[in-house]
Amino acid sequence: MISSDLSLEKHVDTVCSKCFFWLRQLKRVRRSLDAESMKTPVHAFVTSRVDYDNIIFVGAPKSVTNKLQRVLNAAARIVTGTRKYDRGLSHPLHTELQWLDVPQRVLYKLALIVHRCLQDMAPQYLSNYCLPVSGVASRQQLRSASRQQLLLIPRYRLRTSRCRAFAVAGPTFWNSLADELRTYSSDRSKLALKTFLFATY
Repeated sequence: MISSDLSLEKHVDTVCSKCFFWLRQLKRVRRSLDAESMKTPVHAFVTSRVDYDNIIFVGAPKSVTNKLQRVLNAAARIVTGTRKYDRGLSHPLHTELQWLDVPQRVLYKLALIVHRCLQDMAPQYLSNYCLPVSGVASRQQLRSASRQQLLLIPRYRLRTSRCRAFAVAGPTFWNSLADELRTYSSDRSKLALKTFLFATY
């Protein structure tokens, strides 16, 4: 399922084919359900598959994420009752359904995992990659050590693949967030992070 260049093309194709199968089935019962009721089966059979382990798509090329985005777009059309060639799909997708696009969904999951690592709520093998700069003796004199929960980013050579590893991608995105986003409690951080990602549209 994983190719040598980490493009994940085969994995994405499998996910998309399963999602479109269920979307075709759900389309048959759309007239019998209202939009709110339709969200439940769409989430159970479609969006949950798109979100499952989606952190592996960090730094993935657009050719990969665009395929998953087409799945979300099709799901949004079924829920909102819009037709395939109707314009302005981004408005119901972002405003009515409050769905993030695939790249933002990946970053959202990435930030949540880093937050859990810092709260000792994640597996140790992941928490080991989230080291605060202030906790590293050789970095304690740096200005960055005084900022709230900045993480150490390890050096890497292969930009095409190594930077997609959690050890690099997690701390890099976490450090790019505003200071207040890094200090919120668990419940508040989810809402604040989602609001921040919606603001990028």
